[in-house]
Amino acid sequence: MSLFTIDEEKCERDWFCVNECPAKIIQIKDTESVPVQVDGAEDLCINCGHCVAVCPHDALSLKTMASEECPPVYPGLTPGAEEMEHFLRSRRSTRCFKDKPVGRDLIEKLIDVARYAPSGHNSQPVHWLVIQDKEEVNRLAGIVIEWMRLMIELQPAIAKEMHFDLVTAAWEDGVDRVLRAAPHLIVAHGLAEQRASQPACIIALTYLELAAVSHRLGACWAGYFGAAATFHQPMKEALALPDGHESYGAMMIGHGKHKYRRIPLRNQPGVEWR
Repeated sequence: MSLFTIDEEKCERDWFCVNECPAKIIQIKDTESVPVQVDGAEDLCINCGHCVAVCPHDALSLKTMASEECPPVYPGLTPGAEEMEHFLRSRRSTRCFKDKPVGRDLIEKLIDVARYAPSGHNSQPVHWLVIQDKEEVNRLAGIVIEWMRLMIELQPAIAKEMHFDLVTAAWEDGVDRVLRAAPHLIVAHGLAEQRASQPACIIALTYLELAAVSHRLGACWAGYFGAAATFHQPMKEALALPDGHESYGAMMIGHGKHKYRRIPLRNQPGVEWR
């Protein structure tokens, strides 16, 4: 069976699909015929759907996705340059959360958007673990504290650089500086042997964070947790990820307590032009 089908009556022979195919598996035999696949295309296709998405005539469908199954792009919903610049510059990492859960349907929506993040070779290797229960989030924060205390003893230079002493002291005073008393934690993980897993998880979490902001939610990267999930065996056991999977990042999610009213200054970028 062919990888794709083309409606010859709809096809205008504009060759957009040929030009856009990342794997270059669509070719032109002659200017009168519709495009066809190259030999061995089945082994090269990454199922990205660019050919379906770029056709202005809805003439091409992959065997894995019909043109009519793919939602249309609405240019009017795309933010302009000024709106996007303001959105990205005004984004803040939220570390003060209300004692109020986020609905499961909204978290599912955030993950649904994040699955559209790019991944190498369109491998889509990202898996998700959602810690919904606040008590479980708190328990995981406690495991991070245990790891920090161990690091203070065994790797004091690293512990000092990362201010583990301040974090553990705050914990003893009832203040969570690890997961910030967030109601939820979302972990992105994937197969360690799959090279695309780590960057794909990081990019997907970035998508998720920005999507959270658009829903007026607060989000923050859980850096201390991420380090413990990488290096501390008790944390790996607590997460109980599938065999061969590693955690490649986590995000605290909740309703932020405060609104930010200014865009703080940042360093000028270091840029070299060649």
